[in-house]
Amino acid sequence: MEELAIELNAEGIKKRVISPGKGDLPVFPDGTKVKFHYRTALCDGTLLDDSRSMAGMSRPMELILGKKFKLPVWERVVITMRKGEVAEFTCDTKHTALYPLVSQSLRNISVGKDPLEGQRHCCGIAQIHSHHSLGHQDLDTLQSTPQPLLFTLELLEVQPPGSFQLDTWAMTDEEKLQAVPQIHEEGNELYRRGEIAAAAEKYHNAIACLKNLQMKERPGDESWFRLDHMITPLLLNYCQCRLIEGQYYEVLDHCSSILYKHEGNVKAYFKRGKAHAAVWNETEARSDFAKVVELDPSLTSSVARELRLMEERIREKQKEEKGRYKSLFNYSGGASTTATNG
Repeated sequence: MEELAIELNAEGIKKRVISPGKGDLPVFPDGTKVKFHYRTALCDGTLLDDSRSMAGMSRPMELILGKKFKLPVWERVVITMRKGEVAEFTCDTKHTALYPLVSQSLRNISVGKDPLEGQRHCCGIAQIHSHHSLGHQDLDTLQSTPQPLLFTLELLEVQPPGSFQLDTWAMTDEEKLQAVPQIHEEGNELYRRGEIAAAAEKYHNAIACLKNLQMKERPGDESWFRLDHMITPLLLNYCQCRLIEGQYYEVLDHCSSILYKHEGNVKAYFKRGKAHAAVWNETEARSDFAKVVELDPSLTSSVARELRLMEERIREKQKEEKGRYKSLFNYSGGASTTATNG
């Protein structure tokens, strides 16, 4: 332990064991999957991230060693830990310069976004010096003034190579491309079984794979368009799930992005029309439904059904509002009479 502490100190890392964990120190060959909770803070105690509470959920970090993770120091320190151990690592600035980018990706993932959303198409070091906002004030400050950080890790699980299925983020580009059809079908099967949230997650993972590949292509090139055409049906399936879950504004955003590139996409118009109807955008809903019928007259009866449902909801809403106003005026009139008699 003393030799390890000296070695880490020489690398600009100070380790303090909070809870020692159990058993012997595991072997960590490349390809080992480690799962751990992390808490990141400035040296003055200011909290940046906590995997136990990020976006209101507890989601431990998973790493596959040897995959060139953007924050190598996490790989360096986790291999000094036993299962169940909780330890604090104070790491010099040379180890933490890329943390803002890593944190941005982790925060994106925690709210269901593409991990690379908001990052420019360049290497990590170039992004550090680009003065491009990461969308979080604390990360922008840390990016402009790098400083030592305090990482508190709890090692939960160690899985040897070959004992687990690769997550999409750990795959090579070729593996991602090959995995997408399978992930798509898994999402379809979950949707057929009524497991909507799980299906949405599958579609989202497949989209993230393709977007990650697309970022490496020049926009407008044939390969970029090929990936974009693969993304569109997955995104429409994802929108269908989000419609069922009541996330109408997200559906509006995604369908509008599809229609910006593919003006004749009937499914995007139909789903956007349903989302508009759900949030009381009657004019926009009618416009989208009219476009659906124009592009595909065979959907006339389906559109008529959606319009009837929207009109029924509007009448019901108007009836409720009329009742509320009537009650309000009756109350006001009664109060005035009481005051006058008094």
